[in-house]
Amino acid sequence: MFEVVIGLEVHVQLNTKTKIFCSCATSFGEEPNTNVCPVCLGLPGALPVLNEEAVRKAISFGYAINATINKKSIFNRKNYFYPDLPKGYQISQFEIPIVENGELFININNKTKRIGITRAHLEEDAGKNIHHGDESYVDLNRAGTPLLEIVSEPDMRSAEEAVEYLKKLHAIVRYLDISDANMQEGSFRCDVNLSIRPKGDEKFYTRVEIKNLNSFRFIQKAIEYEVERQIEAWEDGIYEEEVVQETRLFDTKTFKTKSMRGKEDSAEYRYFPEPDLLPVILTKEMLEKGKNIPELPDEKRERFVREYKIKEYDANVITSSVEMARFFEDMIQEGASPKLSVSWLTVELIGRFKGDTTIENSPVDSKKLAKLVKRIEDSTISAKAAKDVLDFLMENDIEVDEAIDKLGVKQVSDDSAILAMIDEILSKNKDKVEEYKNGKEKLFGFFVGQVMKASKGSANPKIVNKLLKERLST
Repeated sequence: MFEVVIGLEVHVQLNTKTKIFCSCATSFGEEPNTNVCPVCLGLPGALPVLNEEAVRKAISFGYAINATINKKSIFNRKNYFYPDLPKGYQISQFEIPIVENGELFININNKTKRIGITRAHLEEDAGKNIHHGDESYVDLNRAGTPLLEIVSEPDMRSAEEAVEYLKKLHAIVRYLDISDANMQEGSFRCDVNLSIRPKGDEKFYTRVEIKNLNSFRFIQKAIEYEVERQIEAWEDGIYEEEVVQETRLFDTKTFKTKSMRGKEDSAEYRYFPEPDLLPVILTKEMLEKGKNIPELPDEKRERFVREYKIKEYDANVITSSVEMARFFEDMIQEGASPKLSVSWLTVELIGRFKGDTTIENSPVDSKKLAKLVKRIEDSTISAKAAKDVLDFLMENDIEVDEAIDKLGVKQVSDDSAILAMIDEILSKNKDKVEEYKNGKEKLFGFFVGQVMKASKGSANPKIVNKLLKERLST
């Protein structure tokens, strides 16, 4: 039996308007090499100037993970050849990062587990290599974008734990609004450090790094493959030959990892203090302002359970993203009940999303969905009819009441109209009425079904049940 040891390095692009050491825009999708200047191009004589907003965002993250925030931190030069970073070195934090010794809690199989966060440090992003056949191009728009690199302790023991940790981290940076954390655009990407060891062994064995993963699914698959590869090598007696300290890439077509290069030690980067930047000294005002963070997922989940009396599982689902949490609370503000709002948001609405549809661009917004829920609650329509209305709203830009009228699905709640249907059905089924009165109470469901059928599903079930009981008791 083997135990998996996983530590993660997550690179989060901070959503500042400008780059970390210059005033170039950080906007995504611009024409290649247009958001550049002498500083991010690494031209001789150009000097970096630290972006204060990036520092503020790092401080907020530090408070969110209960970390130590160093009042003094320094930048270093990391000497390593990046083909897409023109200076030939990266400005990063090494000896004294801005954030240290934090923690994050995940829930696995209904058990809470603490994951230590060793450090979170500021650095600049590299550019992007683009390959077309035999030709390669470099786009430097991304070079100099501020990154917060978040390094965990090797506390995770499975792919599931790693993915749960990443989802929690993703939610936190989105709640803090320090990054859009768009994984497809590379704003939130992960390097996995992984090794195995015999169960019960406390020794750390050879660590392999899997680089630049930007999908929860691919991260899980990469870990699962690499664990299997290392276990097979161990069992075949070729562990030391097959598992070496290296950087590997994950092939998203074959779901396999493959060797990229040997993994460097920190000494090989030849770190030294960045001579063009002074130490970062945090003022009392900056630290106080950094404490002013919004309600985070754990606190919001606990409040939803306490205030709205919803199940913890449902609260977990709703608070998994800041957009869904806002959508839910907007529905409550519009007067919809929490219980129905949960199911109509997490099951009915999201279950209808296709392609690129998300909670952010949903054709049915929180006000419309709340109105639909209220129309169920006030018995204007049945829950079954509401599903048809929601289908219609997903395809048509129309108000809820207008859609209900157009589809003709209003419930009949008029006592006299329902009584007329009940009396007709009872008169046609006198033998069953007699059986019911003689103790065959299961026939009550038959009568309800007949009334609903006669009304083509439009009769209010509560009123049908009430009036039927009254008629059958006489």
